[in-house]
This record gives sequence, structure tokens and C-alpha cells, in this order.
Amino acid sequence: MSAISISSLTKRYGALVAVDDLNLEVAEGELFVLLGPNGAGKTTTLEIVEGLRDADSGTVSVLGSAPGSKDVVSRIGVMPQQGDLYAGIRAEEAVRLFASFYDAAEDPDALIDRLDLDRVRRTTYRHLSGGERRRLSLALSLVGKPRIAFLDEPTAEMDIEGRATTWELVSELKSRGTTVVLTTHLLDEAERVADRVGIMHRGRLVAVGSPQEVAATDRPEVTLTTTTPFDAAALAAHVTASVEHTGDLTYRITGRPADPSLVAGIAAWLADNGVLTRTLHVGARSLEQVYLEITR
Repeated sequence: MSAISISSLTKRYGALVAVDDLNLEVAEGELFVLLGPNGAGKTTTLEIVEGLRDADSGTVSVLGSAPGSKDVVSRIGVMPQQGDLYAGIRAEEAVRLFASFYDAAEDPDALIDRLDLDRVRRTTYRHLSGGERRRLSLALSLVGKPRIAFLDEPTAEMDIEGRATTWELVSELKSRGTTVVLTTHLLDEAERVADRVGIMHRGRLVAVGSPQEVAATDRPEVTLTTTTPFDAAALAAHVTASVEHTGDLTYRITGRPADPSLVAGIAAWLADNGVLTRTLHVGARSLEQVYLEITR
């Protein structure tokens, strides 16, 4: 059974179509990462699946039931992109309060320690830093031992240690069979941890699959960086290929097979023109490159 099933989901805000005929299946135990620029419709989609918003049309099933139903609410955990609590509540009080909502909850003290909140357990919410508030929000989303964890930008505002702990926790959730659906702008992390990714753009799901499938190309390309700029058009004419300046002294060569003769021709032309190569890579596109191509 799919943990989440979405069919022809559409949501409008006046003339703006925030989610446009979206179809998606997320398997139980899967770690699915939803990518897309700000305003792509990611948060709206998650809020509909979580039962926080109503769809204009389409159907959504979560663990075989309707979003927002009592059967679903008790079995999901939600870390919103922007959350808020009573300003005077202490971090420890919040975790214990949320734990009391569930018949079988995580040990509040263990979760507080796991997320490095022990030193601020008696600090009121108003005095927590942005990163501490995000770690507390993550703790509240996981304290009920959810079957599905929805994490919207979980590492936003966190420091390096907080991000590392969060990704470790996400991996642990997956290892024990929890379905995890998250959004992030950290594409390198998405590429590393996700079973599948989906890229949303202007309300539509435009690509979905494993990170390798989404980034796959049957035309490996050459990318290089140099210590100084050079005449890209002259190199293009020399190797009979397209040479694109992608910024920061980085160039991409496409339009012909990335074979040894092309690499040799590039290297020879650069040497003849006194251009020092810093890196030269032959291979498939990264997930970040594909993402940027799609969202542009």
C-alpha cells in the first residue's frame, strides 16, 4: 500500500494556480524529497496532504484514509516551514506536552538530548535562537513516533552540527520503516539521502525518480574551470561543440560525444592559448544542474 497517494491535485489562490494537476505516489518506508524554488507549490502540497488545507479538486489518501481524519492525525508528525509556540513555554515543557498527546511516545528526555536541546531545556520559546526553535520543532514532530514524518525545510537556520544531527535522525527514521517526506534547498543532501526526488515548478511536478534517474543523461558532458576567462566562442569553433560559460570561470561543453578526441582538443586549445585548467570533468549532470535547467 502507498503511504501517500495523490491524484489530479489542484489548488488555486485567485488567479494563481499553486498546485496544478499533481499526481504522486509515495511508498511506505520511502524517503521522498520534494524540490523546487520558492513559490513552486511544495508547502501548499504538503499542507493539503497533512490536512491543513483543502484542495480545490483531486483526491489525496494518506495511509488509506482522508487527510486530516482522526485516523491519520495520530499517525503523522509535521515539522512546518514556519511554526510558533506560546512564547512563555519552556523547551522541555513543550516536548513533554506533545508527548502527552500520544499513547506511545518517544522518551522526551532522550529526544531532548538527541537534538542537543538539553542546555536550553528550561529556556522559554521567546529566548530560543532560530536554530534552536527548528530543533525543537523537529523534536515535536517526532515525539509521537509517526508512521509518516513531514519535514518542511528541516535544516533551515540550523548550524553545521544541527544539520548533521537532523540528517542522522532522518536516516534513522528511514531505517526503522518510517516514511519521510521533506523539502529542502540543499540539493547535495537530497541527492545523498533520498530514495526518490520530485521537482516542482510553477505548481507542476515536472520530474520524479531516484536522484540518479532524474540527473541521468545519455550524453555525458565536459565541464571545466580555469584560472582566467577565455574566448568561449573560439574554443567552440576549434572543437566543433557548444561552449557555455556557466559562471565563476566554469564552462560546459556539449553538442558532441564526450570522447577522448574532444577532451584532447579542449586541453590542447587551452594550452596553446595560455589558459590554465583548474578542473576538467567528464560525466553525467548533477542533480543540481538538472534542477537549475528545469527551474530556469
